[in-house]
Amino acid sequence: MDPASAPAPSGGADGRVAADRKVAAGALLAAWLIRALGASVRKHHHGDAELRRRKAAGERVILAFWHRHLLLMPFAYGQGRITVLISLHRDGELIARTVARLGIDSTRGSTSRGAVAGVRQLLRKGRRGFDLAFTPDGPRGPAAEVQPGVVVAAALTGFPIQPIAYAASRCRRLASWDRFIVPWPFSTVHFVYAEPLSVPRGGDVETHAGLLKARLDAAEAEAERLASRGGGRGEP
Repeated sequence: MDPASAPAPSGGADGRVAADRKVAAGALLAAWLIRALGASVRKHHHGDAELRRRKAAGERVILAFWHRHLLLMPFAYGQGRITVLISLHRDGELIARTVARLGIDSTRGSTSRGAVAGVRQLLRKGRRGFDLAFTPDGPRGPAAEVQPGVVVAAALTGFPIQPIAYAASRCRRLASWDRFIVPWPFSTVHFVYAEPLSVPRGGDVETHAGLLKARLDAAEAEAERLASRGGGRGEP
């Protein structure tokens, strides 16, 4: 075979273009499915008055939620300028493109120790008027354990951390490291907003990480209790 007519290796430019198209198509489909699911479920919000007040007043906040609650979090926040920290892992590109189609900015980085670049980018965006969002146990766990990035960002910005969790009356828990939650269409979803956590500059990171974990866990437990019993302020 003439070398000039040989097919390009799978790892070459053609392979990268094909992979990029695959990710773009996956993001388009994922965004459509999230919108459809969000439109089908009945959403109830508990304890969100403080977050709404801060947004109306133009005050910046940091949203924090466990990785397993990522899917429907756009509906917990609502409209506004927000950037979410997304891992540099290969799955992160799909997530970043998906949230972009949902009108959400992303910052690539990690929540673990040494994740200086990602936190610096978040701080710059915070100064430009963005709210910030973290999955404190992402991207690979341990599940429901707070990594230091969110606490450091709160201390440096002065933004309060708003813990949020949700639970659904009917859902599937995936066999992933975090037991990712996928509510069934037409189920009832309860979002619980815990008391915001302020971190003073120079505050002890480990102590505040423990406080944040306690509030996230309590919010999740309350959401699950409500999902099993019903009730709350709802919207279609």
